Amino acid sequence: MKEFILFSLLICGTFSASIPTDPLSDEFIDYINTLQTTWRAGRNFAPNTPKKYLKSLAGVHKNANNAFTLPKRKVSLDVTIPDEFDARKQWPNCPSITDIRDQGSCGSCWAFGAVEAMSDRICIHSNGKLQVHLSAENLVSCCDSCGYGCDGGFPASAWDYWQNEGIVSGGNYGSKQGCQPYSIAPCEHHVPGSRPACSGGGDTPDCRNQCDEGSGISYDQDHYYGETVYTLDEAKQIQAEILKNGPVEAAFTVYEDLLNYKEGVYQHVAGEALGGHAIKILGWGVENDTPYWLVANSWNTDWGNNGFFKILRGSDECGIEDQIVAGLPRV
Repeated sequence: MKEFILFSLLICGTFSASIPTDPLSDEFIDYINTLQTTWRAGRNFAPNTPKKYLKSLAGVHKNANNAFTLPKRKVSLDVTIPDEFDARKQWPNCPSITDIRDQGSCGSCWAFGAVEAMSDRICIHSNGKLQVHLSAENLVSCCDSCGYGCDGGFPASAWDYWQNEGIVSGGNYGSKQGCQPYSIAPCEHHVPGSRPACSGGGDTPDCRNQCDEGSGISYDQDHYYGETVYTLDEAKQIQAEILKNGPVEAAFTVYEDLLNYKEGVYQHVAGEALGGHAIKILGWGVENDTPYWLVANSWNTDWGNNGFFKILRGSDECGIEDQIVAGLPRV
């Protein structure tokens, strides 16, 4: 399998001059598929989607690793790690695990990956008694130490903020659920549809120390907290952590070819780096002898495989295994 991956990359390098330069062109998509690697490309984004918007989707700030560090945790490998694991099946009474959100025209992936995994863990560690949709809005707008809001942030700082300041509830855009639902509308960054066009680089919402009018929720009483937060690395450690405690947040480098992911196990084969991106890892498996991580993205359900994708596991593909953050909730 390693030899096959290396062969694919050598092909990419050998004929680099013939790689189409427009990552949203049919030619670029066709080029990826001619490599016959472990995944298939297709159209997710309209051909005229602005490059500025595409770059804004990768909202992990370039200084994230140097901005703030959490203690590293060594997870005990005292469990049998199965060949396949899917948190959606393991904890079916926690519907947040299946949720795919949409960050809209805002580089808030760092906050989305965080609140998604936090929400899952609150449910898991309360045995389903606490089911909350933590507010990406609240985290993006109010965490000054987390970076630059819609212009990029620091995943580790998001978890530290959860532990020390707490995060209120808030559903998706237009849901009117929770204290502070997401205020940035989904945009039509995929095939033509009914949503407004994506422009990229949206403004960060103002921090509000109150719940939306009509929610009937007290802002001060609605906060949810982390008990302890940490980082970890190495594939086996990550697997044991997910198996014991639930999904984690990870950051990795997004390349232009990922924009066109449709199915299979992604590995980078073509295109330039767009920046750092944060997501939620909820499981793993093996497909056609290729090990993968199961990942929830925040680009809506009409991207990729209903909003999810698989990425090569065990070789730190695009750096995905060396920037893991997680924590345990206060329940």
